[in-house]
Amino acid sequence: MKITKKLFGMTPQSREVFAYTLTNQAGASITLLDYGAILQSVLVPDRFGRKRDVVLGYDHLEDYVTNPPYFGATIGRNGNRIGGGEFTLQGRRYTLAQNENGRTNLHSGPAGFEKRLFQAALDEAAGRVTFSLVSPAGDQGFPGELQLQVAYEFTEENAIRITYTGVSDQETVVNLTNHSYWNLNGAGSGSALEHELQLEAEVFTPVDQALLPTGELRPVAGTPFDFTGGKKISRDLAAADAQLAYAGGYDHNFVLGGTGFRKAATLSSPDSGIRLEVWTDQPGLQFYAGNGLGGPKGKGGVTYGSHGGIALETQHFPDAVHQPDFPSTVLAAGAQYHTVTEYRLGLD
Repeated sequence: MKITKKLFGMTPQSREVFAYTLTNQAGASITLLDYGAILQSVLVPDRFGRKRDVVLGYDHLEDYVTNPPYFGATIGRNGNRIGGGEFTLQGRRYTLAQNENGRTNLHSGPAGFEKRLFQAALDEAAGRVTFSLVSPAGDQGFPGELQLQVAYEFTEENAIRITYTGVSDQETVVNLTNHSYWNLNGAGSGSALEHELQLEAEVFTPVDQALLPTGELRPVAGTPFDFTGGKKISRDLAAADAQLAYAGGYDHNFVLGGTGFRKAATLSSPDSGIRLEVWTDQPGLQFYAGNGLGGPKGKGGVTYGSHGGIALETQHFPDAVHQPDFPSTVLAAGAQYHTVTEYRLGLD
Protein backbone atom coordinates (compact mmCIF):
# COMPACT_ATOMS: atom_id res chain seq x y z
CA MET A 1 0.00 0.00 0.00
CA LYS A 2 1.33 3.42 -0.94
CA ILE A 3 0.56 6.42 1.28
CA THR A 4 1.24 9.96 0.10
CA LYS A 5 0.92 13.12 2.16
CA LYS A 6 0.40 16.63 0.86
CA LEU A 7 -0.73 19.99 2.16
CA PHE A 8 -4.49 20.45 1.74
CA GLY A 9 -4.87 23.94 3.23
CA MET A 10 -4.59 26.16 6.28
CA THR A 11 -7.17 26.53 9.02
CA PRO A 12 -8.46 29.97 10.05
CA GLN A 13 -5.98 29.63 12.94
CA SER A 14 -3.12 29.23 10.41
CA ARG A 15 -2.57 25.52 11.14
CA GLU A 16 -1.59 23.18 8.35
CA VAL A 17 -4.05 20.51 7.21
CA PHE A 18 -2.76 17.51 5.28
CA ALA A 19 -4.37 15.03 2.92
CA TYR A 20 -3.29 11.39 3.07
CA THR A 21 -3.94 9.23 0.00
CA LEU A 22 -3.79 5.45 0.33
CA THR A 23 -3.43 3.68 -3.05
CA ASN A 24 -3.55 -0.08 -3.47
CA GLN A 25 -1.86 -2.15 -6.16
CA ALA A 26 -4.93 -2.00 -8.43
CA GLY A 27 -4.85 1.81 -8.36
CA ALA A 28 -7.95 2.33 -6.24
CA SER A 29 -7.49 4.93 -3.52
CA ILE A 30 -8.96 6.78 -0.59
CA THR A 31 -7.99 10.25 0.63
CA LEU A 32 -8.24 11.27 4.28
CA LEU A 33 -7.85 14.63 6.01
CA ASP A 34 -6.40 15.17 9.47
CA TYR A 35 -9.01 17.93 9.78
CA GLY A 36 -12.11 16.20 11.15
CA ALA A 37 -10.59 12.77 10.41
CA ILE A 38 -12.55 13.18 7.19
CA LEU A 39 -12.94 10.66 4.37
CA GLN A 40 -12.52 13.09 1.48
CA SER A 41 -12.37 10.82 -1.56
CA VAL A 42 -12.94 7.17 -2.55
CA LEU A 43 -11.79 6.29 -6.08
CA VAL A 44 -12.83 2.81 -7.22
CA PRO A 45 -13.44 1.27 -10.67
CA ASP A 46 -16.88 0.87 -12.18
CA ARG A 47 -17.94 -2.07 -14.38
CA PHE A 48 -16.17 -0.47 -17.34
CA GLY A 49 -12.88 -0.09 -15.46
CA ARG A 50 -13.26 3.68 -15.11
CA LYS A 51 -12.57 5.07 -11.65
CA ARG A 52 -15.31 7.05 -9.96
CA ASP A 53 -15.12 9.10 -6.76
CA VAL A 54 -18.12 7.73 -4.86
CA VAL A 55 -18.26 10.04 -1.81
CA LEU A 56 -19.47 13.62 -1.72
CA GLY A 57 -17.13 16.30 -0.49
CA TYR A 58 -15.09 19.38 -1.37
CA ASP A 59 -11.84 20.27 -3.10
CA HIS A 60 -10.90 23.01 -0.66
CA LEU A 61 -10.40 23.18 3.10
CA GLU A 62 -12.46 26.34 3.58
CA ASP A 63 -15.56 24.40 2.58
CA TYR A 64 -14.83 21.71 5.17
CA VAL A 65 -14.44 24.42 7.83
CA THR A 66 -18.16 25.17 7.38
CA ASN A 67 -19.42 21.84 5.91
CA PRO A 68 -23.11 22.01 6.92
CA PRO A 69 -23.86 18.48 5.63
CA TYR A 70 -20.87 16.99 7.56
CA PHE A 71 -19.44 15.43 4.37
CA GLY A 72 -17.10 12.54 5.24
CA ALA A 73 -16.62 13.66 8.82
CA THR A 74 -15.96 11.78 12.04
CA ILE A 75 -18.88 12.73 14.29
CA GLY A 76 -18.40 12.97 18.04
CA ARG A 77 -18.64 12.87 20.88
CA ASN A 78 -22.20 11.86 20.11
CA GLY A 79 -23.51 11.21 16.64
CA ASN A 80 -27.16 11.95 15.85
CA ARG A 81 -29.59 13.63 18.26
CA ILE A 82 -29.92 14.24 21.99
CA GLY A 83 -33.31 15.64 22.92
CA GLY A 84 -33.39 18.94 24.78
CA GLY A 85 -29.64 19.32 24.43
CA GLU A 86 -29.16 17.89 27.90
CA PHE A 87 -28.72 14.66 29.85
CA THR A 88 -28.09 13.51 33.41
CA LEU A 89 -25.31 11.21 34.61
CA GLN A 90 -24.79 10.21 38.24
CA GLY A 91 -27.30 12.83 39.32
CA ARG A 92 -25.59 15.71 37.53
CA ARG A 93 -27.20 17.52 34.60
CA TYR A 94 -25.06 18.34 31.57
CA THR A 95 -26.11 20.99 29.05
CA LEU A 96 -25.19 20.84 25.37
CA ALA A 97 -25.73 23.16 22.42
CA GLN A 98 -29.28 23.15 21.04
CA ASN A 99 -28.27 23.45 17.40
CA GLU A 100 -31.32 21.93 15.70
CA ASN A 101 -34.72 23.59 15.93
CA GLY A 102 -33.55 25.30 19.10
CA ARG A 103 -34.31 22.22 21.19
CA THR A 104 -32.15 19.33 20.01
CA ASN A 105 -28.42 18.66 20.07
CA LEU A 106 -27.39 17.30 16.68
CA HIS A 107 -23.96 15.68 16.14
CA SER A 108 -22.69 17.25 19.41
CA GLY A 109 -23.27 20.85 18.36
CA PRO A 110 -21.41 23.40 16.23
CA ALA A 111 -17.98 22.54 17.66
CA GLY A 112 -17.93 18.81 17.00
CA PHE A 113 -15.01 16.59 16.04
CA GLU A 114 -15.59 17.41 12.36
CA LYS A 115 -13.95 20.78 13.07
CA ARG A 116 -10.92 19.45 15.00
CA LEU A 117 -7.36 18.94 13.83
CA PHE A 118 -6.26 15.39 14.64
CA GLN A 119 -2.72 14.05 14.93
CA ALA A 120 -1.92 11.52 12.20
CA ALA A 121 0.28 8.42 12.34
CA LEU A 122 1.03 6.49 9.13
CA ASP A 123 1.64 2.76 8.73
CA GLU A 124 2.28 2.09 5.05
CA ALA A 125 2.82 -1.64 5.50
CA ALA A 126 -0.59 -2.03 7.12
CA GLY A 127 -2.31 0.45 4.80
CA ARG A 128 -3.40 2.43 7.82
CA VAL A 129 -3.64 6.04 8.98
CA THR A 130 -4.53 6.57 12.64
CA PHE A 131 -5.91 9.92 13.77
CA SER A 132 -5.68 10.83 17.47
CA LEU A 133 -7.45 13.52 19.47
CA VAL A 134 -7.74 14.50 23.13
CA SER A 135 -11.15 15.94 23.92
CA PRO A 136 -10.87 17.71 27.30
CA ALA A 137 -13.40 17.48 30.11
CA GLY A 138 -16.30 19.83 29.41
CA ASP A 139 -15.71 19.76 25.66
CA GLN A 140 -19.08 20.39 23.94
CA GLY A 141 -20.61 20.08 27.43
CA PHE A 142 -19.66 16.42 27.94
CA PRO A 143 -17.93 15.23 31.11
CA GLY A 144 -14.52 13.58 31.18
CA GLU A 145 -11.34 13.82 29.16
CA LEU A 146 -11.70 11.48 26.17
CA GLN A 147 -8.58 10.14 24.46
CA LEU A 148 -9.66 9.02 21.00
CA GLN A 149 -8.18 7.22 18.01
CA VAL A 150 -9.83 6.80 14.61
CA ALA A 151 -7.92 4.37 12.38
CA TYR A 152 -8.63 4.03 8.66
CA GLU A 153 -7.33 1.00 6.79
CA PHE A 154 -7.60 0.45 3.03
CA THR A 155 -7.17 -3.03 1.60
CA GLU A 156 -6.20 -4.55 -1.73
CA GLU A 157 -9.85 -5.67 -2.00
CA ASN A 158 -11.10 -2.03 -1.85
CA ALA A 159 -12.43 -2.24 1.70
CA ILE A 160 -12.28 0.74 4.07
CA ARG A 161 -12.09 -0.35 7.69
CA ILE A 162 -12.66 2.29 10.39
CA THR A 163 -11.76 1.41 13.97
CA TYR A 164 -12.74 3.78 16.78
CA THR A 165 -11.09 3.41 20.18
CA GLY A 166 -11.15 5.66 23.21
CA VAL A 167 -11.08 5.97 26.96
CA SER A 168 -12.45 8.62 29.32
CA ASP A 169 -11.34 9.47 32.86
CA GLN A 170 -14.98 10.12 33.86
CA GLU A 171 -18.28 8.52 33.01
CA THR A 172 -19.48 10.15 29.82
CA VAL A 173 -21.51 9.68 26.63
CA VAL A 174 -19.78 8.46 23.45
CA ASN A 175 -21.38 7.47 20.14
CA LEU A 176 -19.04 7.91 17.18
CA THR A 177 -19.84 7.53 13.49
CA ASN A 178 -18.68 8.50 10.02
CA HIS A 179 -20.90 10.84 8.01
CA SER A 180 -19.95 10.03 4.43
CA TYR A 181 -22.51 10.45 1.66
CA TRP A 182 -22.31 7.79 -1.04
CA ASN A 183 -23.22 8.11 -4.68
CA LEU A 184 -22.02 5.04 -6.54
CA ASN A 185 -22.40 6.80 -9.90
CA GLY A 186 -19.88 9.37 -8.72
CA ALA A 187 -20.03 12.52 -6.64
CA GLY A 188 -21.98 15.22 -8.46
CA SER A 189 -23.58 12.77 -10.91
CA GLY A 190 -27.12 13.60 -9.78
CA SER A 191 -29.65 11.86 -7.57
CA ALA A 192 -28.83 8.56 -5.88
CA LEU A 193 -32.50 7.62 -5.48
CA GLU A 194 -32.29 4.95 -8.18
CA HIS A 195 -29.65 3.08 -6.19
CA GLU A 196 -30.84 -0.22 -4.74
CA LEU A 197 -30.64 -0.57 -0.97
CA GLN A 198 -30.95 -3.59 1.26
CA LEU A 199 -30.93 -3.18 5.04
CA GLU A 200 -30.44 -6.07 7.46
CA ALA A 201 -33.12 -4.66 9.74
CA GLU A 202 -36.64 -5.85 10.47
CA VAL A 203 -37.29 -3.03 12.95
CA PHE A 204 -36.76 0.74 12.98
CA THR A 205 -37.17 3.48 15.59
CA PRO A 206 -40.00 5.89 14.69
CA VAL A 207 -39.54 9.58 15.46
CA ASP A 208 -41.65 12.52 16.49
CA GLN A 209 -41.82 15.80 14.58
CA ALA A 210 -38.48 16.86 16.12
CA LEU A 211 -36.94 13.68 14.63
CA LEU A 212 -36.35 12.25 18.10
CA PRO A 213 -37.15 8.56 18.69
CA THR A 214 -40.41 7.93 20.48
CA GLY A 215 -38.96 4.82 22.15
CA GLU A 216 -41.04 2.47 20.03
CA LEU A 217 -39.41 -0.37 18.08
CA ARG A 218 -41.63 -0.75 15.01
CA PRO A 219 -41.49 -3.63 12.51
CA VAL A 220 -40.70 -2.49 8.98
CA ALA A 221 -42.98 -5.10 7.41
CA GLY A 222 -45.81 -3.49 5.45
CA THR A 223 -44.27 0.00 5.66
CA PRO A 224 -42.10 2.12 3.33
CA PHE A 225 -39.22 1.29 5.69
CA ASP A 226 -38.99 -2.33 4.58
CA PHE A 227 -35.65 -2.71 2.79
CA THR A 228 -35.11 -6.30 3.91
CA GLY A 229 -35.48 -7.66 0.39
CA GLY A 230 -33.76 -4.75 -1.31
CA LYS A 231 -35.45 -2.08 -3.44
CA LYS A 232 -34.81 1.20 -5.16
CA ILE A 233 -34.67 4.03 -2.63
CA SER A 234 -37.17 5.99 -4.74
CA ARG A 235 -39.83 3.27 -4.72
CA ASP A 236 -41.77 4.22 -1.58
CA LEU A 237 -40.34 7.69 -1.00
CA ALA A 238 -43.61 9.42 -1.95
CA ALA A 239 -45.80 7.11 0.15
CA ALA A 240 -48.39 8.70 2.44
CA ASP A 241 -46.59 8.00 5.69
CA ALA A 242 -46.24 10.30 8.71
CA GLN A 243 -42.67 9.16 9.34
CA LEU A 244 -41.59 10.17 5.85
CA ALA A 245 -43.44 13.46 6.21
CA TYR A 246 -41.70 14.31 9.49
CA ALA A 247 -38.22 13.85 7.99
CA GLY A 248 -38.95 14.92 4.42
CA GLY A 249 -37.94 11.43 3.38
CA TYR A 250 -35.74 8.80 4.97
CA ASP A 251 -33.74 9.95 8.01
CA HIS A 252 -34.27 7.10 10.47
CA ASN A 253 -32.40 4.66 12.64
CA PHE A 254 -32.73 1.00 11.72
CA VAL A 255 -32.25 -1.73 14.33
CA LEU A 256 -29.76 -4.19 12.88
CA GLY A 257 -30.40 -7.89 13.22
CA GLY A 258 -27.88 -10.22 14.81
CA THR A 259 -24.89 -9.44 17.00
CA GLY A 260 -21.17 -9.11 16.56
CA PHE A 261 -19.51 -8.02 13.34
CA ARG A 262 -22.02 -8.60 10.54
CA LYS A 263 -23.39 -7.11 7.34
CA ALA A 264 -25.71 -4.15 7.90
CA ALA A 265 -26.48 -2.83 4.42
CA THR A 266 -25.88 -3.26 0.71
CA LEU A 267 -26.09 -0.30 -1.66
CA SER A 268 -25.69 -0.81 -5.41
CA SER A 269 -25.97 1.19 -8.61
CA PRO A 270 -27.38 -0.40 -11.78
CA ASP A 271 -25.61 2.36 -13.74
CA SER A 272 -22.00 2.02 -12.58
CA GLY A 273 -22.22 -1.58 -11.38
CA ILE A 274 -20.51 -0.54 -8.14
CA ARG A 275 -21.69 -2.22 -4.93
CA LEU A 276 -21.11 -1.07 -1.37
CA GLU A 277 -21.51 -3.39 1.62
CA VAL A 278 -21.54 -1.95 5.13
CA TRP A 279 -20.34 -4.24 7.94
CA THR A 280 -20.35 -3.26 11.61
CA ASP A 281 -20.55 -4.37 15.23
CA GLN A 282 -22.93 -1.49 16.06
CA PRO A 283 -26.62 -2.07 16.94
CA GLY A 284 -28.04 0.58 14.60
CA LEU A 285 -27.68 2.28 11.25
CA GLN A 286 -29.02 5.73 10.41
CA PHE A 287 -30.18 5.81 6.80
CA TYR A 288 -30.36 9.39 5.54
CA ALA A 289 -31.39 9.83 1.90
CA GLY A 290 -29.88 13.31 1.55
CA ASN A 291 -33.30 14.98 1.78
CA GLY A 292 -31.83 18.30 2.89
CA LEU A 293 -29.04 18.49 0.34
CA GLY A 294 -29.36 21.13 -2.32
CA GLY A 295 -27.05 24.07 -2.74
CA PRO A 296 -23.53 23.16 -1.58
CA LYS A 297 -20.98 23.22 -4.38
CA GLY A 298 -18.80 20.17 -4.12
CA LYS A 299 -15.86 18.67 -5.96
CA GLY A 300 -15.23 20.21 -9.33
CA GLY A 301 -17.62 23.04 -8.51
CA VAL A 302 -20.64 20.81 -9.10
CA THR A 303 -23.71 21.65 -7.01
CA TYR A 304 -25.04 18.67 -5.06
CA GLY A 305 -28.80 18.49 -5.33
CA SER A 306 -31.37 16.92 -3.05
CA HIS A 307 -30.72 13.17 -2.66
CA GLY A 308 -27.32 13.58 -4.30
CA GLY A 309 -25.81 11.19 -1.77
CA ILE A 310 -26.87 8.53 0.72
CA ALA A 311 -25.56 8.41 4.31
CA LEU A 312 -25.36 5.03 6.04
CA GLU A 313 -24.17 5.87 9.55
CA THR A 314 -23.41 2.93 11.84
CA GLN A 315 -24.08 3.88 15.45
CA HIS A 316 -25.98 3.41 18.68
CA PHE A 317 -29.55 4.64 18.53
CA PRO A 318 -30.37 8.38 18.60
CA ASP A 319 -31.21 9.94 21.98
CA ALA A 320 -30.25 6.70 23.71
CA VAL A 321 -29.29 8.64 26.83
CA HIS A 322 -33.03 9.33 27.34
CA GLN A 323 -34.30 5.91 26.30
CA PRO A 324 -33.55 3.23 28.93
CA ASP A 325 -34.66 0.43 26.59
CA PHE A 326 -32.11 1.40 23.92
CA PRO A 327 -28.50 0.13 23.99
CA SER A 328 -26.61 2.52 26.25
CA THR A 329 -24.21 5.17 24.96
CA VAL A 330 -22.75 5.72 28.44
CA LEU A 331 -19.03 4.94 28.68
CA ALA A 332 -17.78 4.17 32.18
CA ALA A 333 -14.66 5.85 33.51
CA GLY A 334 -11.58 3.90 32.41
CA ALA A 335 -13.59 1.57 30.15
CA GLN A 336 -12.47 0.97 26.57
CA TYR A 337 -14.63 2.32 23.76
CA HIS A 338 -14.10 0.14 20.71
CA THR A 339 -16.15 -0.28 17.55
CA VAL A 340 -15.42 -1.24 13.95
CA THR A 341 -17.21 -0.43 10.69
CA GLU A 342 -16.14 -1.57 7.25
CA TYR A 343 -17.20 -0.29 3.84
CA ARG A 344 -16.54 -2.96 1.22
CA LEU A 345 -16.61 -1.79 -2.38
CA GLY A 346 -16.91 -4.13 -5.32
CA LEU A 347 -18.85 -4.84 -8.49
CA ASP A 348 -22.19 -6.55 -9.09
